Amino acid sequence: SAERAAAEGITPRMKWVGRGISGVDPSVMGIGPVPSTRKVLEKTGMAIEDIDQIELNEAFAAQAVYVIRELGLDEDKTNVNGSGISLGHPIGATGAIMTVKLMEEMTRRDQQFGLATMCVGGGQGVSTIFERVS
Repeated sequence: SAERAAAEGITPRMKWVGRGISGVDPSVMGIGPVPSTRKVLEKTGMAIEDIDQIELNEAFAAQAVYVIRELGLDEDKTNVNGSGISLGHPIGATGAIMTVKLMEEMTRRDQQFGLATMCVGGGQGVSTIFERVS
């Protein structure tokens, strides 16, 4: 809670803006970030161009390329320090790792909005937009 953070002297660095969740046919597992990202952008009234930094989990290369192309992601601000293929994909920890990487890079570059998005086994997609708190 905000009260506990203040009592511990912890200052928030990001806040949650919104999230989108999707389900797609499991036979095309990997494309879930496309509809989940579209949902969160619509829910928040944002456009992909409003996002300063993107963490896209790379389940495998073709999946990442498809999502980048389908959403029109700017490759210069997507996975700037690598992702699942180059850094590993520890099941259950990937979302937390992506969120911390996003926070650190947004802080380093003095950016406002970030998107973390991933496909999940069984045909799911989860996309979350964060805002850096100064």
